Amino acid sequence: MKILEEPPVHGDSDLPPNFRKSSYSSTDRDCVEVADLSTGGAAVRDTQNREAGHLAIPAGEWSALLRVVARRAA
Repeated sequence: MKILEEPPVHGDSDLPPNFRKSSYSSTDRDCVEVADLSTGGAAVRDTQNREAGHLAIPAGEWSALLRVVARRAA
């Protein structure tokens, strides 16, 4: 995993991540935003600190994290 200040650019067809508020965020201050990446992974950033960049998570690690969260939520 690496922290990126700006989305990677690989060509004209690449678009910056389209962030949305995570459904696991609280409604007040503790919010994170998530974006799907073309690689199958995800980008995560702090809603209150967007200018700090985002954390790019590879597809395998993202899938593993979602499985753990789903098991604990059940």
